Amino acid sequence: MSVGTSSARGARQVPRPPAPRTPGDLADLGIDPDQLPDGLVVADEHGRVVCFNAAAVRITATPAAEALGRPLDSALPLEDLEGRRWWQLTDPYGGLAIRVGQPERNLLLPGGREVLVTARYVRTERLGPVHRVVVTLRDTEARRRTERSHAELIATVAHELRSPLTSVKGFTATLLAKWERFTDDQKRLMLETVDADADRVTRLIAELLDISRIDSGRLEVRRQPVDIGAAVGRHIQAYVAAGQSADRFLLRLAQPLPDLWADPDKVDQVLSNLLENAVRHGEGTVTIDVTPTASPREGEDTGTSVTVSDEGAGIPEESMNRVFTRFWRGSKRGGTGLGLYIVKGIVEAHGGTITVGRAPGGGAEFRFTLPVAAPAYLS
Repeated sequence: MSVGTSSARGARQVPRPPAPRTPGDLADLGIDPDQLPDGLVVADEHGRVVCFNAAAVRITATPAAEALGRPLDSALPLEDLEGRRWWQLTDPYGGLAIRVGQPERNLLLPGGREVLVTARYVRTERLGPVHRVVVTLRDTEARRRTERSHAELIATVAHELRSPLTSVKGFTATLLAKWERFTDDQKRLMLETVDADADRVTRLIAELLDISRIDSGRLEVRRQPVDIGAAVGRHIQAYVAAGQSADRFLLRLAQPLPDLWADPDKVDQVLSNLLENAVRHGEGTVTIDVTPTASPREGEDTGTSVTVSDEGAGIPEESMNRVFTRFWRGSKRGGTGLGLYIVKGIVEAHGGTITVGRAPGGGAEFRFTLPVAAPAYLS
């Protein structure tokens, strides 16, 4: 007796799996192919193109009217990176009946433009003839930008690590080999240099970890009460202790300031970077204004704004929109070019905003605003 018969004791009806959906069913789902973010090309059982959506038109620069009704290999003439015609090579309608498609790979359109192509062979029954060939196209530009960014990051890290590690290795090897030949002052100078270079490596590693957390959305903010005026004052005192003139800094605190709840370590990191930029790359008086302002976050009334400005040459107008991107150093700027990118990530993780402009004295002006973010039990 058949397993599928309901009269058999203990037997159950085995449901047949649903037929695979094809792009022809998109209308049944209320989806317009032109709304899809990726290029979609569909050929029928005869190899004729029956769907060529707006994204496919954009990626291939072929009008839909020219593609529809044409053979797939003519409407979408793809070649692999070795110059072989892709559809002749893969033969979707012939060959083995167990094939289900082609995995994503880089292929070339006429003119040499690269696209990422994935193909799916749709059959109405197992091992039956191909009923549809569904092809998705993706532009490689976004991936290329990501790959270039990663390559730049690796090159920057390698360059920034090489110099301090070479110094550390050189001084430690010299001290170990010729310890007795150096005076105490010479030894101290070498060890201080090693210590400074070790700090430089530590900062770079910390920056890389911050970038990783920012890019993945995992930057944690541990909110505590922050006295922003006192935090700025500590940074100014540190610069004065390091030899800067106290007259170079002007701190202006508007009163009263709202109670600010933020991550004190990360706020210190933002202040440290902005003040270092003003001191190192700016000129004249470094002015820090701390004022209450409207909150950048919807549903909150008040926020705290900090403006750091100098009287130097400032940032060229054409560079303003690139200041907070990775590796921006501007002219004659040192460092990794990652600091302001991290600053923007920290401020935005707090729900705040940061802008750059020209200061009244002609230099650069950075302004960041944080919502007070008071806990619910205090409101």
